[in-house]
Amino acid sequence: MVEKLFEINRAIARIREAVRPFPKAAMFALADEGYGSPFEQLVSCIISIRTYDEVSLPVSRRLFARARTPEAMSRLTPAEIEQLIQDCTFHEPKSRQIHAIAQRIVTDYNGELPCEAEVLLAFDGVGPKCSNLTLGIACGQACISVDIHVHRVTNRWGYVQTRKPEKTLTALEAKLPTVYWVEINQLLVPFGKHICTGNLPHCSTCPVAEMCQQVGVEKHR
Repeated sequence: MVEKLFEINRAIARIREAVRPFPKAAMFALADEGYGSPFEQLVSCIISIRTYDEVSLPVSRRLFARARTPEAMSRLTPAEIEQLIQDCTFHEPKSRQIHAIAQRIVTDYNGELPCEAEVLLAFDGVGPKCSNLTLGIACGQACISVDIHVHRVTNRWGYVQTRKPEKTLTALEAKLPTVYWVEINQLLVPFGKHICTGNLPHCSTCPVAEMCQQVGVEKHR
């Protein structure tokens, strides 16, 4: 069997067109609405963890209607934050986490969240996914954010061969052209939700099917 060559430049161009009709990934949608500061992006990403975009988007908007800066957020109590974000999963620990981050930014960074990975990753509960999304979207830094969609799709293509998202991040950093580092998440979230789905992917209408090795795909549409 001849291994298919995955042409990433052609694939990205095709996927841009394919996902155009679908809603944008949550963090990118919020940035388009004006919620693009590092603090807003970080808080929105925390809210989105284990929560569908259809829920996390209105939750983030509701919270930011009350507080959009670290100083304003720190003036709320964790209980007030929890009430505002109660529709997302793990709302109680997330409310304490958001409050603690806001307080620390006010105390240690004069109310402005620095665009530095070391700072973001030092906050409790913030991992590479949220750190890299924040740095990529709000700070314009070349960072890859690997969520379940990016991990599943790139491995299904055969573009990388990894078992865990953190390994996928390392593999993509070594292989993916830097120009796509932020965009890969923006594209593969809707692509993974609507086309290259976890179960029964839409291979018959996929724009990159002829390049894809379909790793792990047993049945498809």
